[in-house]
Amino acid sequence: MAETITTNTPAGPIVRGTFATAKQSLGDLFIWKQRVAITNDYGETHCEWQSPRRLRNPFSLFAQLGPKEWLFFLVGLAAWTADAFDFHALSIQTVKLAKYYDTSKTNVTTAITLTLLLRSVGAAFFGMAGDKFGRKYPMVVNMIILGLLQVATIYSATFTQFLAVRSLFGLFMGGVYGNAIAMALENCPLDARGLMSGILQQGYSLGYVIAASCNLGVGGSTDSWKTVFWIGTGLSIGVGFLRLLFPESRQFIEAKKLGKDQASASAFWVETRKMLAQEWRMCVYCIILMTWFNYYSHTSQDSYTTFMLTQKELDNSAASRASILMKTGACVGGTIIGYASQWFGRRRSIVCSAIMSGILIPAWILPTTERSLSATGFFMQFFVQGAWGVIPIHLNELSPPAFRSSFVGITYQIGNMISSPSAQIVNAIAERHNVKALDGELAPAYGPTMGIATAIIAIGIAVTTALGPERRGAKFELAKPAGVQEVMRRKSVDVESQGGEKAQNIEAEHIPEKQ
Repeated sequence: MAETITTNTPAGPIVRGTFATAKQSLGDLFIWKQRVAITNDYGETHCEWQSPRRLRNPFSLFAQLGPKEWLFFLVGLAAWTADAFDFHALSIQTVKLAKYYDTSKTNVTTAITLTLLLRSVGAAFFGMAGDKFGRKYPMVVNMIILGLLQVATIYSATFTQFLAVRSLFGLFMGGVYGNAIAMALENCPLDARGLMSGILQQGYSLGYVIAASCNLGVGGSTDSWKTVFWIGTGLSIGVGFLRLLFPESRQFIEAKKLGKDQASASAFWVETRKMLAQEWRMCVYCIILMTWFNYYSHTSQDSYTTFMLTQKELDNSAASRASILMKTGACVGGTIIGYASQWFGRRRSIVCSAIMSGILIPAWILPTTERSLSATGFFMQFFVQGAWGVIPIHLNELSPPAFRSSFVGITYQIGNMISSPSAQIVNAIAERHNVKALDGELAPAYGPTMGIATAIIAIGIAVTTALGPERRGAKFELAKPAGVQEVMRRKSVDVESQGGEKAQNIEAEHIPEKQ
């Protein structure tokens, strides 16, 4: 038995099984050191307690990325930002679209539900394509079609056509997250991942800020929503063409050099089935976690502009300004907490952020002026998106290494699909109950509805995260593309069998024939 020399304290093995894992994970949450599985050169594995890596100066972490790594990261961020802009261009213009199509705000949010429902289909298709063929061309196709569907949305003459186009929109929107996140983070140095994850996830908030700024710029007229969608068209198609200008991720380039870039479809699916058989518990856990998280963001933001316009009686400009400051808080919080998670831990960062957002709920919904709503919205989203800032790297580390694009995209988007009625639920409950607005008149109860729902969700996130696993520091960048491992295994088997046949032939040659 070969020994591994280490100064770290030995730890018990990482347990298997749903309840055993939950018990161990909860206990480890309150231990500062991290339980890590170490595999030596002989294939032997043991566990030890490791102290968290020292939290380094963020500028020194930025310096670890070379020009190519920055290019991968920035284009991944741009794709995720454009995707978020496309989504929020609808949610922040619910009132305008309801007037344009002469329908209720709740009916307009049906488009949000349809988009979220169908995103998981796109995540599965483009995620598998990204894991087998590479990140580049699936993303290019995705972004260009998204831009064209924005144009189709603008020219939808009836509300039925509008809903049909937004359904298709969901199919292609679903493929962006997995490929963009995998491409951006798999090329980042290990120490920089927490910080870069926090910045990357805030492409979602940045897309909201840009969409809200555009909405503010075009004014409050009913037809002005079309201008915002034209801007979204340019962003999506622009990112698609930009992605054409630089090469594939490192793993796929290295595989191509070895002549293994064309792993057969059968090998890919064999490896996929093996992964699902081994990691189905992790798949279920991540889907549950992403369901909570998607309810978290959609419940706390999708109806917030409507809340300020109706219950708080702000005008379009004031509500847009408050929304921009709210999401600016999200960008700041996601970056800071994502950065801190490299030292503080992924799960501890998420749990603490969820608890803080729950504490802030009264301050979030009770103010009455633009200034106070902007300030409390800033801090609320600081912690909501602070928890989200850990998610890209947390999901990548929990993923089976060769399936990061599909695993991350599918679990995220299935969570999105399950949470798809969130905006409709909030709107429907709020419009059935009334509270007094500032002028004494009755208004839909958006504030209490969002507050109660967000409190329940924050508790769910804290509990689910505390009971789940963590693989901070996993070296997923060393993984070969999906299917390649199976091809290599088959070739190894062929070589061994051929070696056996040759040995048998040589042995036969030395046996004298009977006279």
